Amino acid sequence: MRPNEQNARSEAEILLGDYCSLLQQVGFPGLAPDAPEPFWSSALETAPGLGQFLEDYFSRLLLPCELPAIVTAFGHARRGEWRDLLAQDQRLAAHLVPTPFAEPSRRMGSMQLARLRPLRDHRIVQRYLAAVESGQAHGWHTLVYGVTLSVYSLPMRQGLLYYSQETLLALASAAARSGNFSQAEPDELLSSLLARIPEAVEAALAANHCGELLPKA
Repeated sequence: MRPNEQNARSEAEILLGDYCSLLQQVGFPGLAPDAPEPFWSSALETAPGLGQFLEDYFSRLLLPCELPAIVTAFGHARRGEWRDLLAQDQRLAAHLVPTPFAEPSRRMGSMQLARLRPLRDHRIVQRYLAAVESGQAHGWHTLVYGVTLSVYSLPMRQGLLYYSQETLLALASAAARSGNFSQAEPDELLSSLLARIPEAVEAALAANHCGELLPKA
């Protein structure tokens, strides 16, 4: 039998929760090899430095890369477009492999795909899992998240809102754990970004021509 809605929702929450937890355990992302002054290499000893990092993550990774990846993977899974999903996995590598977010993303995506193994009737899940296990695909957590939302028919708009909020909170929390900041400083820096999330989600949906298929939150 198909899991009920609450159990289905928990699958997406488990994936994102594991990813955010890993970010907090690893700590604040450091400089990736051979990356000429990427945004995550900025000094974080001050609140303005942290604020700039969160702003850059929001505008240079979350908006142009992660949210569109989730929406597109949702569509591929919904239509059974296995080859398109695999091609998207390969394209994302160019954006993510040079960053310190790549390994947590692969690790959590692979773990969640393994959890979905019992869904034998979803061929795209089984094919993606086999490709990851054979080394043909990376299994980025954003793509797995989009696939999870699709196979369980979970609301994508709410899924994107949850993803954006929780990931930003995890990054700020990881910075606070470094001891350089009080808890109040990351909270203040986050407030303006969190307020911009709904507009960013609507833009991601509109860009992928999916907004008309989804109910308003």
